[in-house]
This record gives sequence, structure tokens and C-alpha cells, in this order.
Amino acid sequence: MKPERPSYTILSAALVGSVVEWYDLFVYGTLVVTLSVVFFPTSGSVPPILPALGAFVAGAAVRPVGGVLFGRYGDLIGRKFAFLLTTVIMGLGSVGVGLLPTYNQVGIFAPIALVMLRIVQGLALGGEYGGAATYIAENASDNRRGFWTSFTQSAATVGLLLATLVSLATRIYLGNAAFQSWGWRVPFLGAAFLLIIALIIRWKLTETALFTTLKNLKRTSLTPLSDTLARKENLKLIILALVVVSGSAVVWHTAQFYTAIFMQSTLKIDFLTAAIIISSALALGSPFFVFFGWLSDRIGRLKIMLTGSVVGAISFYPTYYVISLYSHPPNILILTGMLFTQIFLSAMCYGPMGAFLVEFFPAKVRYTSTSISHGIGTGDIGDGTLVIAPILVLAMGSIYAGLIWSTVVPILSSLAALYFIRDTKGKSIWTEVLQ
Repeated sequence: MKPERPSYTILSAALVGSVVEWYDLFVYGTLVVTLSVVFFPTSGSVPPILPALGAFVAGAAVRPVGGVLFGRYGDLIGRKFAFLLTTVIMGLGSVGVGLLPTYNQVGIFAPIALVMLRIVQGLALGGEYGGAATYIAENASDNRRGFWTSFTQSAATVGLLLATLVSLATRIYLGNAAFQSWGWRVPFLGAAFLLIIALIIRWKLTETALFTTLKNLKRTSLTPLSDTLARKENLKLIILALVVVSGSAVVWHTAQFYTAIFMQSTLKIDFLTAAIIISSALALGSPFFVFFGWLSDRIGRLKIMLTGSVVGAISFYPTYYVISLYSHPPNILILTGMLFTQIFLSAMCYGPMGAFLVEFFPAKVRYTSTSISHGIGTGDIGDGTLVIAPILVLAMGSIYAGLIWSTVVPILSSLAALYFIRDTKGKSIWTEVLQ
């Protein structure tokens, strides 16, 4: 039977688990300036921030592989099993980072171990998104899918907000000296507590009615990976979905991550001030992910997402100029407003995305296909912003040079999407089950 709406147990389980997994990923990002001097050599011609960002992106780059691995289980065995497993791996990975020795203690083995743990976490996160989005979508009615899946879309921003607040509170409580020495470990070790909460909540979930029906009718895929990538019609869908995800992901990462790095590393705004600005803007912007998901049920997914991508792209240069202008001394109100504007636009890009991706792919390979397209778009192209942008700055000698990438990719992807892709609003994902 078609669902009317997800129960609050289903919604909270998917949302809390996703928030915890994104927290596990982003706590590294909030502390990347501190971790750069903890795990990498500070002498030499290469600033330690670059290899530290490289470690972050290394974990992100393997998300498509995680999408293949966990997506296969999700389409073969069930949605619940796959994203329970990803939660455990992400949590244990964060705890592992919190226990690592530093570069001063063990030399090159410290960054090697750090990168390995980030890769393991990246694999797990590659399977988390597809699982959460699919699970919520398959428990939601066709005319409310944008609204309900938008909660999982907000999970990344809420996870980033939580990571920022925990890091900020830890630094304030311990003081800067203790935090730099050992206190940076606390936010990572705190993931163990969050992991327990997420597992307790997710363990109560049952399989989605849609997947159960598919399984009873023997219409599930026996070879999800082959059906996803070896069949021309589905491979075409993945490429088209990747076009949309890539532009949106670059806007999201520029707005919510690169700006924070730019303020601290380039403009030398101290961590406490930057954290206050970032957390305030994230708190103000988070509800708009749900708003734009709700709006997409009424006016369509693509027009909202592509508007956010294009407006976001053309606004980065003036926004960053204003941020630079009001950074010394920092004008917290104006800087928060500038960051909020970017987060608002990234909410346009991401709020409807879960519904769009789930509706874009057939049920029997939905988990795998969604995970692969999202993993490449966000993990490789979106997170690639954090390495490509600083490299452009170094190569061209301008603090704004990194925004070339952040401007060009969303505009090109939006133009391609307008030409090749139709909106998915109004599509029934139960059609292939009920036929």
C-alpha cells in the first residue's frame, strides 16, 4: 500500500543517523586549520593546510566506491541493513582519528593513518546518503516527497553546525593552548556517544514497504552493480543526474566550507570569531532546506535547484569581496549576513535534491544509482573545490582566483541540465511495483 507520510520514528531515525554521519565527516573540516599543524610538517614550501585539505578530499573522493559497495547491499538485501552498517563505520572512524598520534610523535605515520581513516569514512558516507534519501522517499507519498526528503538534505548542514558548535564549545572550555595540544581530540571522541544514539534509533526501523513489495514480487535486482552501470539506459540517467548534483555540490561546498577556510586561512580571522559567524549563519539557514523541499512539491525540483546554482555562482565574487572588506576588524553582523546568503542559495540547490534523485532512478537499482551519482558529484567534484580553489589561488596569485571554479562549474551544469533533463515532480515511484 502506498504511504501517506513517514512516521516520526522513521523520519527521526533517518535524520539523526545522517546528522551523526555528517558530523563525523565535518568535524575534521571545522578543525582543518588546527589539524594541519598537528598531522603535517610545518616546514617546507607547501603550506600544511594543503595536505590537510587533501586528506579531507581523499575521503570524499572514494564516496562513489562506497556508493557501489553499500548501494549493492541496499538494493540486494535491504535499505535498513546498508545504512546501519555505514553508521557504525563512520562513528568508529571518528573515534579512531581522536586516538591517533601526532606528526611530532610518530612522523609520517601520523598523516598516513589519518588519510586511511578518512578513506574508510568516505566509503561509509558514500552509502549513507543514498540509504537515507531512499528510505525516507519510499515511505513518503508522491505529492509530499520533496518535503519529507528535505530533512535528510538538511542533515549535512545540521551536521556541520553541530561539529562547529562542539569544536567551539571545547575550545572555549579548555582554552586555546590545551585545545591545540590535545583538546582537538574531544570532538572526534564525542562521536562515540553520537554513534550509540544513532544506532539505538535506527535499530528500530523496519524495511520500506516498497522494497518489501519488490522482494515479494521477485523484482529486485540480483546484480545491482551490473544493472546500474552496464545497462546503457541507467548509465545515461547517472550521467544526467551527475550534471545536476555537480553544480549544486560546488555551490554547497563553496558556501559552507570554502568560505570558512577563506576567512581563517586567507583573511586570518581567529577561530572563535569565525566559528560564531559560521554557526550563526548555519542555524539561520538550515530551515530553508526544508522550505525549498516543500516548495519543490508545488512548483518543481529543477527550477529551484538550477536557480540556486546560477544565482550562487554569480554571487560568489561580490560576496567574497564584501567578506574581505569587513574582515579587519571583523564585522560579525555583516559577515554572518554574507555567509547566510550563501547558505540560503545552497539550500535552494540541495533542499529538493533527495526527491529529485530518488524519482530519477528505478526502484530496483535506486540505492546504488543514487549513491554513485551523489558520491561523484559531491565527493569528487563538490569536495574537489576545497583543493582546486586553493591551488588556483596559489597559481594565479589572487585570493579570489579559487572562485573561478565555483562560478564556472554551476553555470555550465545548469545550462546542460536545462537542455537535457526534465523535472521529476509528480512522478510516482510506485508505478513499477504496482504494474
